[in-house]
Amino acid sequence: MKFLHVMEEFHDTVRRTMTPQLRRAALEERVRLALARSSAVALIGPRQVGKTTLARRLLPGGSPRYFDLEDPRDLRRLDEPMTALEALRGLVVIDEVQRRPDLFDVLRVLIDRERRPGQFLLLGSASPALLRQSGESLAGRLEIIEVDPLSLAEVGARHIEALWSRGGFPLSFLAATEPDSLQWRESFIRLTVERDLPVLGLGASPVAVRRFWGMLAHYHGQIWNAAEPARSLGVGENTVRRYLDFLTDAYLVRQLPPWHQNLGKRQVKAPKVYVRDSGILHALLQLDSPEAVMAHPKSGASWEGFMVEQALHHARPSEAYFWATHQGAELDLLMFKHGKRVGVEIKRADAPSLTPSMRIALSDLELDRLLVIYPGSKPYRLAPHVDVVPAVRVAEFVA
Repeated sequence: MKFLHVMEEFHDTVRRTMTPQLRRAALEERVRLALARSSAVALIGPRQVGKTTLARRLLPGGSPRYFDLEDPRDLRRLDEPMTALEALRGLVVIDEVQRRPDLFDVLRVLIDRERRPGQFLLLGSASPALLRQSGESLAGRLEIIEVDPLSLAEVGARHIEALWSRGGFPLSFLAATEPDSLQWRESFIRLTVERDLPVLGLGASPVAVRRFWGMLAHYHGQIWNAAEPARSLGVGENTVRRYLDFLTDAYLVRQLPPWHQNLGKRQVKAPKVYVRDSGILHALLQLDSPEAVMAHPKSGASWEGFMVEQALHHARPSEAYFWATHQGAELDLLMFKHGKRVGVEIKRADAPSLTPSMRIALSDLELDRLLVIYPGSKPYRLAPHVDVVPAVRVAEFVA
């Protein structure tokens, strides 16, 4: 009943404000600091995650220094890119830059000529071509910031259930009603497979990719094995691996790699797969309400993936893995940060206790700290170096 009450209160708030935007102050500050020290900054992430909204806070869309490469008029303005860009002063924004990979060589010349910070802000839906071009042409010149969907810190702890149910894409999270939110997510899925992934280079039938994405939702939180999806789709294992890699490169799926070391134990060496946004996961599973999410067999796995994304977003570790042995010991998340090993276990239980698996992970992985994230409201100590952490306070404990 508490969950339903919170959701009703959230809907009332949205109906009163009726705004399609949220101010992402911390992200905006990160971008401003990056522009102050780097000649070029790239905001990379899935479509509709808020990159353009943020860029237009820094430079209005009507400015002659703003280029939207989905606008044919702006594309024509860049027919001669060196001529169009070399006379501009101040911040220059190029939106959907992956549509013109030839621009990276031009940008390298312009950056090297003047070496001023804050010269170019590049926005892109991640793609192998974009990352390869930026790495080769702008090595040492470009600072990349990944833009995630909305986080707990941005929406407020009191809206955690709504964020889990609807996901973090702003227009889904802020929709006035549950049907409106679901409709947005279903449209997003359709446009992604019909338009965006082909533009990024995935030459496959949209119907097959949509079916694969739906299958992937049922593998959410599990060890990846290409054989069964390949059989179901009637294609080779290399083909479904390619689908998976494209969805990963588009920041729609996470392949969490396994950590393994010489422990004298047989360890899992295949990645875990997650649909990165919980709202998109629920749409793929055809869950049309928060109640349906709570009742579904994948509810626990959905919660796990949601909290994995929150922990990674707020911790920003240098490396992240999961760990599991064939004997049954496992750890949901292993993060390396500032020379420390931080383990994360995610439990949807009222009062988690120390398990044999946790003890093994602490010992075998030589963890400096183990955090057990749960839906309750109070933190408490389970054992030395082991803390139970409320989900609503995850940013406070992992940062």
